[in-house]
Amino acid sequence: MTSPNLFLTYVSDAEQATAFYSDLFDITPSFTSPRYVAFDVAPGVLFAVWTGRKEQVATSTPRTSEVGLMVPRSRAAVDDVYAQWVSKGVRVVEEPHDEVFGRTFVVADPDGNLIRVSPVD
Repeated sequence: MTSPNLFLTYVSDAEQATAFYSDLFDITPSFTSPRYVAFDVAPGVLFAVWTGRKEQVATSTPRTSEVGLMVPRSRAAVDDVYAQWVSKGVRVVEEPHDEVFGRTFVVADPDGNLIRVSPVD
């Protein structure tokens, strides 16, 4: 059986998105091109940003998805990540709160793509 191994987020500016995600997740790209940048996030698993084909790039095109970061330990770990990211100036969409799956919050990248932090399931 196969499992997904590429998680792609559409962005309007690959260079800006690369800087944002590199800083936010403290990772460096494993592959870079003008419109597509990939990051190794686990063995055989990539997280990538892509503007799409050159003729399709338009800042008016909505680009939305949700990327998840699950953190181990206590609910305080979620709050710790929130404090770190707020200090980096991220745009907060949902402040930390409790959901059915545990403590969570949501921020947005420059294109409005959502990044949710929650506890490990």
